[in-house]
Amino acid sequence: MKPSLLAKLDHLTHRLAEVGDLLIQENATANMDSYRKLTREHAELEPLVALYHNYRQAESDVATAQELLADPDMKAFAQEEIAAAKTRMEQLEADLQKMLLPKDPNDERNIFLEIRAGTGGDEAALFAGDLLRMYTRFAERKRWQVELISSSDSELGGYKEVIVRLVGFGAYSKLKFESGGHRVQRVPATETQGRIHTSACTVAVMPEADDVEDVNINPADLRIDTFRASGAGGQHINKTDSAVRITHLPTGIVVECQDDRSQHKNKAQAMKVLAARIKDGQLRAQQAKEAATRKSLIGSGDRSERIRTYNFPQGRMTDHRINLTLYKLDFIMDGDLDELTNALAAEHQAELLAELAESN
Repeated sequence: MKPSLLAKLDHLTHRLAEVGDLLIQENATANMDSYRKLTREHAELEPLVALYHNYRQAESDVATAQELLADPDMKAFAQEEIAAAKTRMEQLEADLQKMLLPKDPNDERNIFLEIRAGTGGDEAALFAGDLLRMYTRFAERKRWQVELISSSDSELGGYKEVIVRLVGFGAYSKLKFESGGHRVQRVPATETQGRIHTSACTVAVMPEADDVEDVNINPADLRIDTFRASGAGGQHINKTDSAVRITHLPTGIVVECQDDRSQHKNKAQAMKVLAARIKDGQLRAQQAKEAATRKSLIGSGDRSERIRTYNFPQGRMTDHRINLTLYKLDFIMDGDLDELTNALAAEHQAELLAELAESN
């Protein structure tokens, strides 16, 4: 193991002991905010330090076995012990490096999932509906809560645009690599000659801010309009101006919400989405800057990039960023996304590990 990595692990070992002492002090003074922060830090450091202790123990086992090499009766045993301990050390070092990777502070957050129909007209809108069902089924498998925030229905079904909120621990960590262009190849229901059409949708996955106040939004930068909401085909027209449209003047971001009969609730939901979009814009700018430095394929934050193709005639899904093709499209469209999301996370982790190795 490199000296720089050993020094870092030694420092974190000392920090764990320090945090343990501070926890005793804060518990005595009943400072709950500080106590919670220290408890979280202790919980993060403890498994890392335990792994490091195992590494040091394996290192000690090698040294002990090497002392036995001079004894002819013990030489074979010592060689086996050395080989086994070195194998353990290699695995433990790899595990330690993974645990030392910088954590995405948004990973544990809920998300706003936004799907927009792109090229392809009605077929793109139908595909947007299929994507929404895919993510909803995935959320149900994870026992997450799904809340419809706003939607713009198309005439033949599906959505021109739809926004849902997915509430569940780690939602962002699981779906953060879904942002980008999704392309579908299939024979539309409206196609009479059996020709395959290509349509597209864009997906945006945005971490929810802890609170709207966490994002710096100047009220003077907002234009808030109210209007009457209407259901599909003009039915169930609301008798009051309960629908809300908020325009963030500096960025041009526009958010509408009309799914609740309460103007107050619609405004609160729209503000949450606006905060998430502003936060997302800042995050994407940061990701793009990092991606330019390390030529990342996964975390580029580029919404215009075509990331995936769903080919229905061949029953396959291809993720173009990691050249992964799965011939289980029916299962994927039914929300079986674990193999895909795990592969994307593993590739991103590999990129970060390569970057860490270069910096060390």
